[in-house]
Amino acid sequence: MSYKLFVGSLPWSVDDKGLQSIFEAHGTVVSAKIVKDRATGRSKGFGFVEMENQSDADNAISALNESEFQGRNIVVNKAKPRE
Repeated sequence: MSYKLFVGSLPWSVDDKGLQSIFEAHGTVVSAKIVKDRATGRSKGFGFVEMENQSDADNAISALNESEFQGRNIVVNKAKPRE
């Protein structure tokens, strides 16, 4: 079972691979996806990362939440299920 994380306040320039590289140092990344505007294709400044297990997800949250990345303080927490 994978654990999904929300990542917010990302710089507009970050792509899926860039997002994945941030998290790889903290565990096994199953997937990383930047959410983009459908009309323009531009990043909306947030994305989701799936980690392989709970301990990797917890490590990533502890290490990266409120950390500085390319001049911005990113937000990392557990993703809430879609309603």
